[in-house]
Amino acid sequence: MTHKEIKSGIWSVGAIDWDRMLFDELIPLPDGTSYNSYLIMGDGKNALIDTVDPTKTQDLIDNLEKIGLPIHYVICNHAEQDHSGSINTILELFPDSMVVTNPRCKDLLMELHLIPENRFKTVEDGETLSLGNKTLEFIYTPWVHWPETMVTYLQEENILFSCDFFGSHLASSDLYVQDRCKVYSAAKRYYAEIMMPFRTLIKGNMEKILPYQVDLIAPSHGPIHQDPEFIINAYHEWISDKTENTVVIPYVSMHGSTRIMVDYLVDLLIEKGIGVRPFNLSRTDVGELAEALVDATTIIIASPTVLIGPHPVVVSATYLANVLKPKLKFASVIGSYGWGGTMVDQITNMLTNLKIDLLEPVIIKGLPTNEDIEKLDQLANEIEEKHSEILYKDV
Repeated sequence: MTHKEIKSGIWSVGAIDWDRMLFDELIPLPDGTSYNSYLIMGDGKNALIDTVDPTKTQDLIDNLEKIGLPIHYVICNHAEQDHSGSINTILELFPDSMVVTNPRCKDLLMELHLIPENRFKTVEDGETLSLGNKTLEFIYTPWVHWPETMVTYLQEENILFSCDFFGSHLASSDLYVQDRCKVYSAAKRYYAEIMMPFRTLIKGNMEKILPYQVDLIAPSHGPIHQDPEFIINAYHEWISDKTENTVVIPYVSMHGSTRIMVDYLVDLLIEKGIGVRPFNLSRTDVGELAEALVDATTIIIASPTVLIGPHPVVVSATYLANVLKPKLKFASVIGSYGWGGTMVDQITNMLTNLKIDLLEPVIIKGLPTNEDIEKLDQLANEIEEKHSEILYKDV
């Protein structure tokens, strides 16, 4: 990424990672990502807001050299390495610079990067830092998505440097949001993967930033939001308790029995006007599964029995759903076995983080019989009834 001027004296100096395909060795990145870093030039001091992933340090250095300004402050909103990985290099290049962050982030940076304590200036919630003609205000936003996260607000220009808040894993040559549909999907996926477990805490942090006049939101990943209301309204929707008339069905089938059940149930739900998203876990992108869970009402976990328990990929998906804590209302298990097992108990015992009602499971032996099909009919009817009670009770 080349450096780009956002406003007079405010530069984007981060890096685009077109080729990164996996984040945290877990999250697929179908559209790459960016590591956004911002240079704020005051008439007294200059500040760099966040750095970049260590794999892109040279890109950051090249961009700073093109502008040719000294760095007096390195603002660290978040200690995770994709934001902080180049801090030591910047501190070496600018030996008089200071890292500005909150006390909790300072402790993490000292542990992750062995930065000496005398290179830090700590700030409290709501504290400001003057660059001369520009003023930075620091707003604590813990658990968005680490405990030490904060955002930085440039008072004179009404710009919110939001760190991971409102971000998206999206490599793009566009500095600003251009394709809203694409950015919405990428931001929703991003929210699902790292923000959703902290949904209730994010509600409080949203309330903290709403009183501010925000003309631009500049996140640490993805393009800048020129229309902040677009992404703020999306977040309001995602963190609310409201769900959609949708069922998510992660499944795997070894010898066809479970697949027959899934296909039949999917058709039934479609006939009833219920949205359904089946995910074949043998080839599913877990990011797409996480995104689908953001506003689904029901999850049906479908698995054959392996030995006495669920298939390992189903275990993985169930664990993921549990730790992401989506606002699901209902869950059930369907599947098959050859000679026995405790699959239902194992799956339901893995869903302890979810505030859900468990619907009657449908577990069959071998291929589904007419009696088994009737049980799937009953499950579909129950889902329709429960969704109507939850989604349309105030209509």
